[in-house]
Amino acid sequence: MIIAVRVEKVTLDTSTNRFVVILRDDINKRWLPIVVGSAEAQAIALQLENIEPPRPLTHDLMKNLLDTSGKRVTRIIVNDLRENTYYAMISIAEDGHSKDVDARPSDAIALALRMQAPIFVDEEVMRKAAIRETDEEEAELEEKSPITELDELNTNLEKAVQDERFEEAARLRDKIRELKKDIDKN
Repeated sequence: MIIAVRVEKVTLDTSTNRFVVILRDDINKRWLPIVVGSAEAQAIALQLENIEPPRPLTHDLMKNLLDTSGKRVTRIIVNDLRENTYYAMISIAEDGHSKDVDARPSDAIALALRMQAPIFVDEEVMRKAAIRETDEEEAELEEKSPITELDELNTNLEKAVQDERFEEAARLRDKIRELKKDIDKN
């Protein structure tokens, strides 16, 4: 089974200094982080932001070649994960026939965004590597005393700021504010 996903964002993981594309499964509330090269991260980010470079990038060239030859990308699938390496397939259609072409996920994603083709991830890959919002995590937080949770959140906030993980820091800051309001109410 394959799961429809969307590209949520491209970000820099400051702890490893590598770019990561985040694929989001909105139905099951899961994220799949895939490490990509800087050129591919730039190609994906530019397309997400609808920024047209002054000269075509490699993925723009690929799109133009497919368009002029009458081919279209019908979908891409991140279909495997072996030894921490992701694999993908690009489905290309022409005159009612379809062929699958092996690709790196970063290239497949960059091309899919340009061709407005849907992006999918194999369920087995999601099971192996996705990060999930779970009720268990929420239940775990509820079991902690508010003061213990507040201390833990403050520690995590300081660490996130030191590591320059500012999006995570903002999320933690908001959680701290909510928790302080709840403590003040009781």
